[in-house]
Amino acid sequence: MAGEGDADLGFAADDGFAGDVVGHAVEGAGVRERPGCISSVAGGAAAGAEDESGEVEVETWDAIRSRRNVRSYGEGAIASQDLDRILEAGRRSPSAGNQQAWDFVVCTDPEQLAELAGVFEAAGHVAGSAATIALVAPGSEDPRARDLIQFDLGQATMSIMLAAADLGIGSAHAGVHDQELARRLLGFPEDRFCALLISLGVPADRPLMPIERPDRRPFTYVVHRGHW
Repeated sequence: MAGEGDADLGFAADDGFAGDVVGHAVEGAGVRERPGCISSVAGGAAAGAEDESGEVEVETWDAIRSRRNVRSYGEGAIASQDLDRILEAGRRSPSAGNQQAWDFVVCTDPEQLAELAGVFEAAGHVAGSAATIALVAPGSEDPRARDLIQFDLGQATMSIMLAAADLGIGSAHAGVHDQELARRLLGFPEDRFCALLISLGVPADRPLMPIERPDRRPFTYVVHRGHW
């Protein structure tokens, strides 16, 4: 089964959310005070609301359930403080041996984004994004080191996407096949490669909201307690 989110790393693609059943929010849904996001109400207060100190109350479970691949974006830039928060989430991601073998190149210029979309046939959504983050990592001839780097990049990717979803910002990932074009546009050193791109923007179709019935294998098929 080709699920949402599998497409852009070189696998057969669907549109990123064709299988999601999103016509109904979870019970007690309310509007979140952020653009592009509708979230559930917990304890009588809207998720994402500010507390008395002015700090945003993060509802992790809502962000997890609301995240979906978004490849069509509305107009408007992402606020610089929101973009920095998303990048900071990537920086704080877990890392094997704390090697932190990543760098993030964030692009917001429309002309650069249009060119960057050419690095992979399924990266067209990058051109219409408000911002795109390129994840750059060192190359390695050691198979174990390569595996650990890819593992870390996966963790950073999910941190970035969840932080974006918490802000009502949609995201999608794309692989990078044309490394020379990516290097020319982004300027990373010869000993590095661009692993993937994460495009960002407010969804053009509908706000992010908790997905009640995601296109995923049933819980009881996936979860094994104590043994297979």
